[in-house]
Amino acid sequence: MSEAIYIVGGARTPMGGLMGALAPVTAPELGSTAIKAAVERANVDPSQIDEVFMGCVLPAGLKQCPARQAARKADPPDHVGAVTVNKACGSGMQATIFGIDSIRAGTNSVAVAGGLESMSNAPHLMPSGRAGQRLGHTKIYDHMFTDGLEDAYTGAAMGSFAQSTADAHGITREAMDDFAIQSLSRAKNAIEQGLLKAETAAVEIKTRRETITVVDDEQPHKGQIDKIPSLRAAFAQDGTITAANASS
Repeated sequence: MSEAIYIVGGARTPMGGLMGALAPVTAPELGSTAIKAAVERANVDPSQIDEVFMGCVLPAGLKQCPARQAARKADPPDHVGAVTVNKACGSGMQATIFGIDSIRAGTNSVAVAGGLESMSNAPHLMPSGRAGQRLGHTKIYDHMFTDGLEDAYTGAAMGSFAQSTADAHGITREAMDDFAIQSLSRAKNAIEQGLLKAETAAVEIKTRRETITVVDDEQPHKGQIDKIPSLRAAFAQDGTITAANASS
């Protein structure tokens, strides 16, 4: 297929902090909010959707077919299929690639692609529970770490590979902190000026007493720029990677 393929709309939910404001909302619910907003903003009728591709690395406890759950809540016809893509760190990007490939192959004309995740809702796992724990101690594993943040072969944290990469390329702590400070400053400024509203879909959380609406990314509000240079290294005693310059 030689015709150009276009992205005609997009939306995301606010990014929450661990056990923060979005903790009561499941990953499929977050995904459905983004899908619905993206489809509406693209002025696409849900009946035109051929297939949905959504990345998800932490599916345990989400029930069957997280991508389909998210898709159905966004109101496409029931016959529209959905695929959940599990690729560490790049599942949403891979889902988009699959969507593009399906259109290029002529299988689909309109595809929805993205990702859905909630670390706050990742459960703890007890592998010995299936056969029964007869005597002595047992282990409970954190799904977020076991299936998301740890190397499957060595058990090393993903951040340790960032540290080894920084060491290999001679990237200094000062350079990383400067980049983190610049990034955080820009994020705070963008939120204050409302520059991200066009891409963000608000999430409504209903409680017994009220409905809470989460509009902005949560973590930039918590970031303290003056604290960044004094943070301890997270993955090596004399390392350069910290909680601030490694992530949000």
